[in-house]
Amino acid sequence: MRTNYESPFGTRYASKEMQYLFSAEFKFKTWRRLWIALARAEKQLGLAITDEQIAELEAHQDDINYEVAEAREKEVRHDVMSHVYAYGVQCPKASGIIHLGATSCYVGDNTDIITMREAMKVVKRKLLNVISLLSDFALRYKEMPALAYTHLQPAQLTTVGKRATLWINELLMDLEEIDYRLEHFRLLGSKGTTGTQASFVELFDGDSDKIKKLEQMIANEMGFDQVVPVSGQTYSRKVDAQVLSTLGGIAQSASKFANDLRILQNFKEMEEPFEAHQIGSSAMPYKRNPMRSERICALARYVIIDTLNPAFTAATQWFERTLDDSANKRISVAEGFLAVDSILNIMMNVCDGLVVYPKVVEQRVMRELPFMATENIMMSAVKKGGDRQQLHEKLRVHALAAAKRVKEEGLENDMIDRICADPAFQITKEELEGVLKPIHYVGRSVEQTEEFINDQVRPILEANRDVLGEKVQLSV
Repeated sequence: MRTNYESPFGTRYASKEMQYLFSAEFKFKTWRRLWIALARAEKQLGLAITDEQIAELEAHQDDINYEVAEAREKEVRHDVMSHVYAYGVQCPKASGIIHLGATSCYVGDNTDIITMREAMKVVKRKLLNVISLLSDFALRYKEMPALAYTHLQPAQLTTVGKRATLWINELLMDLEEIDYRLEHFRLLGSKGTTGTQASFVELFDGDSDKIKKLEQMIANEMGFDQVVPVSGQTYSRKVDAQVLSTLGGIAQSASKFANDLRILQNFKEMEEPFEAHQIGSSAMPYKRNPMRSERICALARYVIIDTLNPAFTAATQWFERTLDDSANKRISVAEGFLAVDSILNIMMNVCDGLVVYPKVVEQRVMRELPFMATENIMMSAVKKGGDRQQLHEKLRVHALAAAKRVKEEGLENDMIDRICADPAFQITKEELEGVLKPIHYVGRSVEQTEEFINDQVRPILEANRDVLGEKVQLSV
């Protein structure tokens, strides 16, 4: 029997890949990589550190003695010093030079930046796969006329594919934000207790060139071009706020997509995949609920609200640092990434199996098209000698009568029959049916879809083709 709380991100939603990036294992292994990078750079810059000591550190980089660290932390109540001690137990020759000159944020903050960068790469890969799937869908249905809406009321026609480009366009905006964040991640470096590097001034006898080289060497070893130029003890917590804002943008786009799909499923025009043995309702066997889209919306709402956490944290840091960021940061940043990972997993699954019902789409178009075609019908009658103002009034009367029939009596739209029966329009049913071709009312939807996918999307997908084709099977 499970008696402890388990996060749904771990048991139901997030991928093992993303969970690992926020695991204790990844964190503490990264701490040891940073300690090795620090020791190696300090040795190369002239401190009394030996190759033997570094080799000893490298030999125990991944076999972390957690039981020693945990026992020590119960005693000293400090996680970093507990792991320094545990590492030293394994590396007795190097124990005296582990963490030399550094403060806790050297491993804590640098690891956070490394983790966020790796997590953002996962998010980017999955977002690209969603964009790829939706792009295929958009091209497949670029010529299928569908009702377009303003205020959730039928307005004009679009195409099923053109509507998908609206979803893709917002995801491309999110992708731009991701690329910007990835390009601008910087390590904290080795800034010391209040950001002044005073401990390193002591270690290197005031040699500023060596202190600056130390940071650059560490950054290079950890795969970064730069460190932050100035800081207090921590990197600015605005970085976390900016990262969560980027994740919040993805959540917004995903929720827009999922809400549209939920409405379309209600219209019976489109629906998300439905498994052969899936149960839609415990009470109503016939139901096909859009549960995956609903889950996207639910998780997206969580992420959007979560963006406030690092924003408030950034706003309330005092001077060079306070510790009220730590507990909040451990939860908000990790769960922001886990939730977006979950959202994108569901989106990949949904977009890989979107169902369209062409006959329903067409039926709904044809119910409204007579109203939308009135201007074309009027112009045709004017060309035959009709009076534009009189025709306009007749169309208004016929439209109101047809609308009343549909709304109040629950009958089919008989606008076409009314116009054909009115001699003022001088048009036969056959001629009118020629006017009522849905494809004539979609504007540039087809061309816009092709241009957008070919000019804006395809170059991005081609540049990232090595990560495309990912499949997701949802566990629940």
